[in-house]
Amino acid sequence: MGKYVIKEVKTGLVFSLKAGNGEIIANSEVYSSEKACNGGIASVAKNAPVAAIEDQTVEGYVKEKNPKFEIYLDKAGEFRFRLKATNGEIIVTGEGYKSKAGCKNGIESIKKNADSEIVKL
Repeated sequence: MGKYVIKEVKTGLVFSLKAGNGEIIANSEVYSSEKACNGGIASVAKNAPVAAIEDQTVEGYVKEKNPKFEIYLDKAGEFRFRLKATNGEIIVTGEGYKSKAGCKNGIESIKKNADSEIVKL
């Protein structure tokens, strides 16, 4: 089972979702309070398991309703994803992947690990 790791940064708090093997599979934005950070984690737990996947790397892709994972290409040509909540806000983003299959595996790992324990560093 994975875990959410909350840590302090200069500007507030962030969390990462780690898979069972310890690999980071998603990172959050910066939150101003622990309550807001925990709210972000709750949003991942609620939205990730039911989120559709919108593949923006294919021509004429179908726009999905939120919540959704958006797959896109970054400036370096790597595949990335972001999870958007029902309100359209980005909850977490993923790292760059060389292949679309790797990116999709990252999304599946988030769905699988969405309901994980929370650890504060």
